[in-house]
Amino acid sequence: MLRSLGISEPAASRLEIARMRRRHLRGVMAIERQAYTRPWSPNLFVAEMTEPNNRCYLVARMDREVAAYGGMICYGEEAHITNIAVDPERQRSGLATRLLYELTLQAIEMGGRAISLEVRVTNWGAQRLYGRFGYHPVGIRRNYYQELQEDALIMWTDDIRNPQYGSRLERIGDSLPEGIRPA
Repeated sequence: MLRSLGISEPAASRLEIARMRRRHLRGVMAIERQAYTRPWSPNLFVAEMTEPNNRCYLVARMDREVAAYGGMICYGEEAHITNIAVDPERQRSGLATRLLYELTLQAIEMGGRAISLEVRVTNWGAQRLYGRFGYHPVGIRRNYYQELQEDALIMWTDDIRNPQYGSRLERIGDSLPEGIRPA
């Protein structure tokens, strides 16, 4: 319809997943300050990025702007998701799912067999997301989020290297919206 009127349609946002670099920190910190009451410092992100052998920090960029980021540590067969955050204006778009998908692939590549994480006990949306990836509750860290006086639910997923888990990842990737879905 718009073309017939001589009006061009806006170009679709282009998603790029990349390793986090110093040049991304301005966008990462803008999201970090909105997502957390006690945000990490830029120096902490830099320290994490300088350990590429056992850490992976990714950014999701839409139209060259940082829209989300996530990080992971992998020691031997155990990986741990340190953070995933999405710009509030882009939440519920599939970006967190795509980042968790990519971090899981990285964990497998780095030798991981299981992944753990902590999530606020009241963050039901994140818990549902992690449940899609096979995470299940294994414990509570009391007052983990001290600034919020809130406990953390410890969640874990096992056997990320088995074929059934590979099928789960494929289904998750295929379920993402066009433009967010892995190629």
